Amino acid sequence: MPVLVITGTGTEVGKTVTTAAVAATAVAAGRSVAVLKAAQTGVGPGERGDAAEVARLAGAVRAAELARYPEPLAPGTAARRAGLPPVRPHEVAEAAAKLAAEHDLVLVEGAGGLLVRFDAAGGTLADAAGLLDAPVLVVAPAGLGTLNATELTARELRSRGVELLGVVIGSWPRAADLAARCNLADLPEVAGAPLLGALPAGAGALPSAGFRAAAPAWLAPALGGTWDAEAFGTREAPPGPGVPGDLT
Repeated sequence: MPVLVITGTGTEVGKTVTTAAVAATAVAAGRSVAVLKAAQTGVGPGERGDAAEVARLAGAVRAAELARYPEPLAPGTAARRAGLPPVRPHEVAEAAAKLAAEHDLVLVEGAGGLLVRFDAAGGTLADAAGLLDAPVLVVAPAGLGTLNATELTARELRSRGVELLGVVIGSWPRAADLAARCNLADLPEVAGAPLLGALPAGAGALPSAGFRAAAPAWLAPALGGTWDAEAFGTREAPPGPGVPGDLT
């Protein structure tokens, strides 16, 4: 798996922190890693973008961006408003392929969800994944509303013949409510792919050394970690029918 594309079911779901955890786990296993941010929006010149944040958390990772736009909008819209060239799927694929020739693993992080548009022609991260023939990891939130967005993302990938490697919960709450607990069983069912990890809420705020040490325990063996979906599900199992859950 020289290239892995990482997308979210939407914005603010823990995609960058999950990318950092995958990178840190691979680095700990002795692999050389590059992370490619296809299009960075909402960040000005000299400010740290998502790729640099992955490198800060994960350690010895090569960070690369294809384009940067100042307004926090979809890449195609941000490029148009800034009067800058858009990123196109073939450019993402070409850049990832070049990095893959020099690294054991390349992580391509999208912007927002799978079908967020890069350009006026409607190019998306899904198109780039198809050009790369690379598997996709979907990062989803834990709670209510995640099943619909996850299933739609999974269906889109299948309709394109793109492999869905699995789903990672980008932020598992300290006090999970009933919906989140039930979603541990429901997410892999609606995705038709395994649950491959759950990152604790606030993981991105850990000191970098602590993040790197802990990351493998958040991810399943398919991602190089030690996380056990069955054990986690048993520990976080929802109460039986008719038994009030913790809805805090």
